[in-house]
Amino acid sequence: MYAVGLTGGIASGKTLISNLFAELGVPIIDTDVISRNLLEPGELAYDQVCAHFGKDILDTNNNIDRARLREIVFSDPAEKSWLETMLHPLIYQRSHEAVLEHSRASYVMVVIPLLFETNFQSLTDRILVVDCPEELQIERLVKRDNIDESLARKMMSQQLSNSERLARAHDIINNGSDDSDLRSQVAALHHSYLQQSAS
Repeated sequence: MYAVGLTGGIASGKTLISNLFAELGVPIIDTDVISRNLLEPGELAYDQVCAHFGKDILDTNNNIDRARLREIVFSDPAEKSWLETMLHPLIYQRSHEAVLEHSRASYVMVVIPLLFETNFQSLTDRILVVDCPEELQIERLVKRDNIDESLARKMMSQQLSNSERLARAHDIINNGSDDSDLRSQVAALHHSYLQQSAS
């Protein structure tokens, strides 16, 4: 099964790009979605988070308060490390299972925001990086998550730099402005991936 790993900095436009590939019929496996599902009531990760952080981490509906959890882990490296050590093996396993479920597809796209940081490269045959200027990422992140700039910068500082990601990329999509011609970039890559997966 041929798998392309899609990664990029926070708020660089990964969802937008994966949606364009989905429009072309490519199955999309999103590790952020898998991670969210693992934190739903009834899941093992939910129970572990509740046991570790206590009932204060829950909202009034007994769901994990994601904004509160994010605030904690981005302010305390030890808590971030605990959460990642618990979650990442579960995310990897679910992602691997999801890739195998699409054996009839020409190729699948696995969206992995922290692909290099989590060493998830073994899930993929090829790596596509979305490139975006840092200041534009911060602007989009503040707007998207309704957070202040200092938290946005703190979140970004805990990821690889764009240049480090680009150095490890097989392919790059430029999403540096609102008028970037994303559709034609995606179409060209889709054609290339179909050829590669066939051979």
